[in-house]
Amino acid sequence: MNEHQWLQELLKVNNEEVKLSDKQAKILEAAIEMFAEKGYAATSTSEIAKRAGVAEGTIFRHYKTKKDLLLAIVTPTITKVVAPFLAKEFVKEVFEHQYKSYEDFIRALMKNRFEFVKKHLPLIRIFWQETAFHAEIKEQIQAVFMQNVYEKFKRIIEYFQAKGEIVELPANAIIRMTITTIVGFLLTRFLVLPDGQWDDELEMERTIRFLMDGLAKRD
Repeated sequence: MNEHQWLQELLKVNNEEVKLSDKQAKILEAAIEMFAEKGYAATSTSEIAKRAGVAEGTIFRHYKTKKDLLLAIVTPTITKVVAPFLAKEFVKEVFEHQYKSYEDFIRALMKNRFEFVKKHLPLIRIFWQETAFHAEIKEQIQAVFMQNVYEKFKRIIEYFQAKGEIVELPANAIIRMTITTIVGFLLTRFLVLPDGQWDDELEMERTIRFLMDGLAKRD
């Protein structure tokens, strides 16, 4: 794969390839790096232009505003990376298995998400940092989750509730608790304290234990 081929692949939206000039590809790559490192608000178009090796005016010939540049990164990332992953690999690897316990399901879910975040960390940083400030990004992520994951997640919870393994709380509440606990670990591990002395396997097991202590049904 050549220098910009991964970006060309990313920008194939609805099976229509977006052709990038060499300068446009350099601008997008530089923006991904800068947004991931400093955040959207703290990054100027002049800094992006300097890293990309182009004049600042070149950016505005391709993107009317800095926000257009952000969305040019985020939209295809969701449609070509996040959505297919959720719809195919994520669902296949995590949700299309028969688990002996909800704990086994949580363990598979957590390890899967850990590897996903580690693999796509620069782009994940952008999502984490910008979702709270840009409604378009939040809406896209919510739509992907609801269309591909929610019903499968709900069925797993209801199955283990019927078996008497986890508490009789609304499925929405259990989904929220499960996701926020796992995301909290990943956020701390990769964004807040990435240089900490982490024993990843041990911390994942502790997180799973914490979740199950709260969700396990007691007589």
